[in-house]
This record gives sequence, structure tokens and C-alpha cells, in this order.
Amino acid sequence: MLALGFSSGLPFMLTGNTLGYWLREGHVSLTAIGFASWVGLAYTLKWVWAPLIDRIGAPLTGRLGRRRGWMLLAQVVIALGLAAMALIGPGGGLVNLALAALVVAFASSTQDIVVDAWRIEIADDPDEIGLLTSVYSLGYRIALLVTESLILIMAQSFGWSSSYLVMAALTGVGMAAVLMAKEPEAADAAIQAREKMAPLTSLRGVADAIFGPIVNFFTDHGAFAAVMLLTITLYHLPDYLRGPVTNPFYKDLGVAKTTVGLVRGTIGLWATVIGVSLGGLCAVRLGYARTLILGALIQPVAIALFAWLARHGPDLAAFEAIMALDSFAIGFSGVALVAYMSSLTRLGYTATQYAVMTSALAWTGKSLKGFSGAVIDGLHQGRSLMDSYALFYLGAAAFGLPAVVLCLVLARHIARQAAATKAAA
Repeated sequence: MLALGFSSGLPFMLTGNTLGYWLREGHVSLTAIGFASWVGLAYTLKWVWAPLIDRIGAPLTGRLGRRRGWMLLAQVVIALGLAAMALIGPGGGLVNLALAALVVAFASSTQDIVVDAWRIEIADDPDEIGLLTSVYSLGYRIALLVTESLILIMAQSFGWSSSYLVMAALTGVGMAAVLMAKEPEAADAAIQAREKMAPLTSLRGVADAIFGPIVNFFTDHGAFAAVMLLTITLYHLPDYLRGPVTNPFYKDLGVAKTTVGLVRGTIGLWATVIGVSLGGLCAVRLGYARTLILGALIQPVAIALFAWLARHGPDLAAFEAIMALDSFAIGFSGVALVAYMSSLTRLGYTATQYAVMTSALAWTGKSLKGFSGAVIDGLHQGRSLMDSYALFYLGAAAFGLPAVVLCLVLARHIARQAAATKAAA
């Protein structure tokens, strides 16, 4: 699970924030960098092809099994796409580079569909789901540190193209994990039973594959399912909004790539590990609802502190402290949300239901974040660049307030459900 988590996290920043750093060094405007981040919209469309992945085997690699076959195929495409990005670079044209990044993003989102389903289906009980979620999140965050910090140090010494080729080679970690993993037998049995009742070649089977997971989700959770999806949608919105301009901000602030990489790889690493571990512990001890509330509270606080950094300059001690809190907040809140979403799926519909939730999570943020560079460029009219960044970070943090309110509503609903269940027993 640790290796598969690493494999899932590896492509994410390479088509997002890290790519933005590379583009900024290539003298690409913030507006163009923001628009280029829209390749990440591929992650919001997972629900479109998730039903097929739930029901059919992968071409070429399908003999490994339904889940493992799709994992391996996606990883091969990711490796080829990253190699293409390395060879094209900003000098090969922004459109060509963006197209290669789009291929990586689609393959990466496909891998996420299958790895998330495998994580949930391979577990024997809810406690094991929580354990696997924490380990998955740790592997994912390690990959983010590699693609946000280590790659900056490598790029300083060997150049961006060589660094992206190394990242392509690191997809071998996930491929090795696929070969060592086993297929979730209970999930296979549930899917096969559904296939017998409603074959995919029949109209009923197509309808069940496409609409069944959604109908089942709303049947299980009633009208409150809409509140759940809205909470998921807004939970990480502040982090999405600031994503495309994070690395350009460090460059414009005057922090060297090696400094950013070292801080992320040392202080950021340990803060992430602590955040992931504490998030998993709180999910078990305090429950999903309270953990979600805590995560929703600390995220905007960490992001707002970057406004202070923009106004006061590249003070190393302050930079390290803010980076540590930010890494902790991302790790903690990430585990809280993933554990909660994992608890809402049903066997037989796992991949599609989880894909719908993660698409809801990403859709708003990935749609709006494309305008982040344009917003800062607009604020820059009549203001200094750092004042523009400061206002932007405060605005991004403010977008976290609706999620706090929704988490409180969600917590109240969960408490009522628990009380009703206890009374019925």
C-alpha cells in the first residue's frame, strides 16, 4: 500500500505545481501557468470512465486481474508521458508540453481510480481501511515531497529534463508493487455476481454500471448525500486555489530552489509524517466528523500565513515554520477526508463511487485554480507583486470557511444517526 500510494502521488505535482515552477523559469506568464494547470481537470472526470474500469479488464494487461491490470497499464502510460514531457520541455512549445501533461493526468487519474478501489476492497474491516488509508496517504505524501522538493535540487544540478526522466523511471516502484499485490477476491465475486444479473452487454447492465453507483449512494445516504458531496467538494478548495502559483511565489519571493527543496525534504517531510499519523489516530479515536472539522480549521490558517510571508520577505526561520505548519495541515486534513470518503462506498461499486467523490472534491478547485495566476496579475495593477500575493493568499484562505460550517453540519448529522442507531438497538 505504501508503494502504491507513492505511485499515485508521483504524477500529481509533475503536471501541476512543479510544472509551474519549470514554466516560470522558462519565463512563462502567471496567467499562462494558471491556464496550463487545467490539465488537472482530468482528475475531475474520473467518474466518466470509472464504471468501465469497475466492470471490464484492462487491454494488454488484463490477465493480471481487474484491479492490477488497470494499475499496470496506467503506470506504463504515465512513464511514457513523463518521458515525453522531459523531451519536449517549455522550449518545445507550451501546447505540446501541455498535451503530454494531459496524457499523464488522464493516466494518473485512472491509476487513482483503481488504487483507491483496491485499498478499500482489500481491507477486511473498517479498522484495516483506516490503517491502509494512513499508509496510502504517507506514500502519497512521500511522492509529493519527491516531486516538490527532491526534483528542485536535481533540477538545480542536472536540469529539468533530466529530472523528469528520473521521475519517469520512479514509476517502477508502483509497477513492482502491482506485481507483488493480490486481487481483492470479495470484490471480484461481487462484481461477477452483478455481471451475471446485469451483463454489461445488456441495456440493464449499462444502466447499472453508469447509474447504479449513484443511485446506490443516494439510497444509502438519502437527501443528505448532497450535503456530503458539497462538503467533499469544498474541503480542499483553498489548497487547490493556491496550487498553481505556489512555486512561482517562492521564485518571485527570492527563495532558491535548493532551499525550497531542502525545507520540503526535511522539515516538510517530518511535518507531513506527523500530520498523516495524527490524522489517522484522530480518525480512529475522535471519529471522522471531528477529525474533518479539525482539518477544515487548520488548512486556511496555514494558507493565510503565506500572506504574512509575502509582506515580510524571505525570512528563512519564518519560511521553515510556515512550511512545517502547511505540510502538517495538508497531511492531517488529507487523511481525514480520504478515511471519511472510504467509509461511504459499497462493495461492487467501489471504484465508481469513490471516483464520483474524488471528482466532486477536485472539480471546483481544479476549475477555479486556473484563474489564480490571472487574479494575481490583476491585483498587481497598482500594487507591488508581493502585496498582490498577500491579498491572494488571504482570499484563498477565506474560501475555507464554508467547509468548516459544512463539517459542523455533517458532524451533527452523524451524531443524530449514531443516537438513532443506539436507540433502535
